[in-house]
This record gives sequence, structure tokens and C-alpha cells, in this order.
Amino acid sequence: MRLEGMENLAFQFATRRKRFCANLCKAGSLTLAVTAFVFASPQAAEAATATTTFAVTATVLPSCTVTATALAFGNYNPLSGTPTDGTSTITVNCTTGTSYTVGLNAGGTSGATVTTRQMLLSTNALNYALYRDSGHTNNWGNTPGTDTPASAPATTTAAALTVYGRIPALQNVPAGSYTDTVTVTVNY
Repeated sequence: MRLEGMENLAFQFATRRKRFCANLCKAGSLTLAVTAFVFASPQAAEAATATTTFAVTATVLPSCTVTATALAFGNYNPLSGTPTDGTSTITVNCTTGTSYTVGLNAGGTSGATVTTRQMLLSTNALNYALYRDSGHTNNWGNTPGTDTPASAPATTTAAALTVYGRIPALQNVPAGSYTDTVTVTVNY
């Protein structure tokens, strides 16, 4: 009885399988026919597109940044007949093609000028000067076209400018650490 029941179940399964496959094949034929109709339809072959354009703009503004290293003269001997020299480097980076000048103010000491700057220790002043050249002949001031380096157009790399400082010889001042602060101005 068990064997007959198993055979009966196998027969039922096979019959249902045939019917399922027959229905699936009919559905597949219908799907194939609809797909063929859609691709063969003239409306599907004549798809349309629409296009447009838009402007892309930007305005590049002239801009500059500036940094500077400290000018450290080191030790100064007030009794020596030799001046003490030092340098600082100013780095200017501007928008390519932007013309600029670099000026140096008189420093922070009251009464100092761009030709005679002063470092202070309390009320004691130690004179010094800043130049555009290593020969210490062209004063570096703050008036474009007069006592600043000539105007130059910026390139794609930053410009490094050397400030040549000099403390004149034989300034008999008290011992100690003298300081001043100079402001760098980039005009563009």
C-alpha cells in the first residue's frame, strides 16, 4: 500500500508539472509576441530628445598674501667701528598678473622714520635702517614708486624679497635686548 501511494503521488506530481510547463510556455509566447510588437512599432523607433545649454561663470578677484621672517641682527658691539647687518625674507603671493608693490613702515617706535628706524630698550633707542639692496644704498620705505621695490606683476609662484637691515656702527647705548616691529604692506 505504501508503494502504491508513492506511485500515485509521483503520477500527480508529473501531471501537475506538465500543466504548469504548458501554461508557462503559453505565457512565454505571449510575452515574446508583445515584446516583438513593441520593438517593431514605429512609435518606439522614433524616440525624441530635447537639449539646452547653461552658462558657467566665475570672477577671479585680485588678491595677495604676505608673510615675513624675523630680522635678527644678533649681537651688536656699540664700540666697534663695523656696522651689524641682517636680513629678512618677505614672501608675497598674488593672483597671477596682479601688479603689486611692497612697503615697510617706520616701525613701532615713536619718532622713527622710514630712513631712521629705532629699536627700543625701555627709553633707549638703537637706530637701524632697512634697504632693498645688499649694498645698503636704496632705502626701503612705504611710498610706492618712491622708496619701495618697483611694481611687478605676480606670476604663478610666490615672490621672495630680501630685506637688508643694518645697525650703524658706534652707537653707544646701554646693554640689553632691543626690539621693534615693522609692518609690511602689499599694495595691489
